[in-house]
Amino acid sequence: MKMPKDKSSLNEHEHHAGHAHGNEHEHHAGHAHEPEHSHARRGSILTVRACSGLSGDIIVSALAKLADLSREDINGLTEELKLPALKDCLRLEARSVKAIYGWGCKIILPDEHAHEHTHRNMADIERIIQNSDFPDAAKNLSIKAFYLLAEAEGAVHGKKPEEVTFHEVGALDSILDICLSCRIFTLLAPEYFICSPLPMADGAIYCAHGCIPSPAPAVLRLLTGIPVRGFAGEGETVTPTALSLLKALGASFGSWPEFTVQKTLISYGDKIFPGLPNGAIWALGVRAV
Repeated sequence: MKMPKDKSSLNEHEHHAGHAHGNEHEHHAGHAHEPEHSHARRGSILTVRACSGLSGDIIVSALAKLADLSREDINGLTEELKLPALKDCLRLEARSVKAIYGWGCKIILPDEHAHEHTHRNMADIERIIQNSDFPDAAKNLSIKAFYLLAEAEGAVHGKKPEEVTFHEVGALDSILDICLSCRIFTLLAPEYFICSPLPMADGAIYCAHGCIPSPAPAVLRLLTGIPVRGFAGEGETVTPTALSLLKALGASFGSWPEFTVQKTLISYGDKIFPGLPNGAIWALGVRAV
């Protein structure tokens, strides 16, 4: 199968994405901002209703399905990163929660990379992205998402963004989640991206630093200007990776938009909250006339 062409080529004007080295603008509930990538499809709307939260794998699996990407297509996009360890490593899979089917993904790294603990700083991440074969719009979005993470992690640990060394965030699977999500987003090229208020839960999170309270400190730094709601579960619901992606992709926050739905799906992560609504609901369509 041939690789999908950028649907953005059908459009007339460009919205250029820059690095996130300046102050982030606030994301106001209910107000849809145009995306900061080139050639948005006029009138197109993408919405996600984060029922039980969002993570990088939830986002990348949903975007890949909404873009109708085959395994061959995904491999082609992944190869653009020019990282041999990521060759043919992402697999979409059908998942069922309470007999409700949706989609998720697995990242299967070669044995020699499966437990990689390489520490990368922002310069390393940017070098990987700039050396890739991604179009400029996807490169800019990917770098912006990682810079948002570096800013948040740096603020938490008292460091400048350039001094942050990524641990879990810098692992190969997170590089894939962020970069591939940004690359596919430029294929879908929605003019508006609208997310529901994000569910926040109390409880504990276990990470490289040990047991920490939920929400994680990096998430707290990224939550400024973001609408949230309480969630009855415990533990992590929204990851720093997911929140950085939402901000980099120009998401606004509010209720369901008024639009004509063309595609829908549910995506699931690895964490399931018993007795609560799980997954993320996605819908893609066009502005109602």
